[in-house]
Amino acid sequence: MHQFRSRSTVLRFKAASLLLCSQCLLAPLASLTLIYALLQNDRKLTHVAIGMGIAAVVLTALQWILAARTRCPLCLAPVLASRDCAKHRRAFPLLGSHRLRVALSILFKNTFRCPYCWEKSAMTVRSRRR
Repeated sequence: MHQFRSRSTVLRFKAASLLLCSQCLLAPLASLTLIYALLQNDRKLTHVAIGMGIAAVVLTALQWILAARTRCPLCLAPVLASRDCAKHRRAFPLLGSHRLRVALSILFKNTFRCPYCWEKSAMTVRSRRR
């Protein structure tokens, strides 16, 4: 199992994963809230839904910035960034997204399998032997 060189890399992976999961929950919730608010003609709820939509856009931008530097330690492919590279034949998506599967795996199992090379990586820092 592969490990990372620094604690900041592990934190970057976890932050990008958390932002991706938050974005995947907040965007549909904002849309559904906006539809409901418009059907009920509720002005306050409409403002809340618009605020949630703006928050989803900000989260998307932050996740995009962080995800560009989340690379697999073996193949160096950005696992949380959206690329059109060929995926491994065993890699299958979760709800249509390979990135979402990696993000949930990082958050809940503290490991992930790269969808490009299919190697398992642990969210731990390599010990430095002297």
